Amino acid sequence: MRERVAVEVRPAGAADLDAVAELAARGRDESPAGTQVAAGDHERLREQLSVLLAVDGHVLVAERAGRIVGVVLGRLVGPHLFVVRPVLYLDTVFVAPDARRRGVGHALLRAVASLAIENDCEEVYAAPVAGTRGVQRFLARLGFAPACGHRVAPTQTLLRRLAQDSPLAKEAEHHRRRPVRAGLEDLIARRRRARSAETGPLDLREVPAAAGTRPEHVAG
Repeated sequence: MRERVAVEVRPAGAADLDAVAELAARGRDESPAGTQVAAGDHERLREQLSVLLAVDGHVLVAERAGRIVGVVLGRLVGPHLFVVRPVLYLDTVFVAPDARRRGVGHALLRAVASLAIENDCEEVYAAPVAGTRGVQRFLARLGFAPACGHRVAPTQTLLRRLAQDSPLAKEAEHHRRRPVRAGLEDLIARRRRARSAETGPLDLREVPAAAGTRPEHVAG
């Protein structure tokens, strides 16, 4: 039987940033989206966590037997034009692999629910890194349901597609191709006329009238 060790969840402090950055990096490696979502080395992740704490972000850590084994990164969003009440948005829910199935994830989400109540949030959104199937199943068991689909586009791809898809670009392309198309159609028509003149139907009026008659016999 596994030994049950108490899990303590608390807000992260400056002294916890190295441990949290390590967990965030491991979560990035497990994510299907990989480095697209949480790119950066350890130092950069640590810097990003410092910024998150400085702008009223929420970093909760789960500590078990004196070791940080889980983390939640969250942000309060709204209210704004389309959201009447604020919501708690979870960017990361991650538990170290060797600490899973020991109540760490449940302890973190209980702290998340308390945080949502404290900030008058009726809903908690989660699009976490790592978004593995295990994390998704865990969230589904706790009542998280699909709400909307996210789409992602590299900025340079977006700029390129905007330039290609704009009405002005399409009109310019149409005018550019038009002379070429007209020239090809004219060339094809001229070739057809030339072939018709060379291999057209035989004009029977040009055939001598006697060509189809039998030759006359010459008297001896």
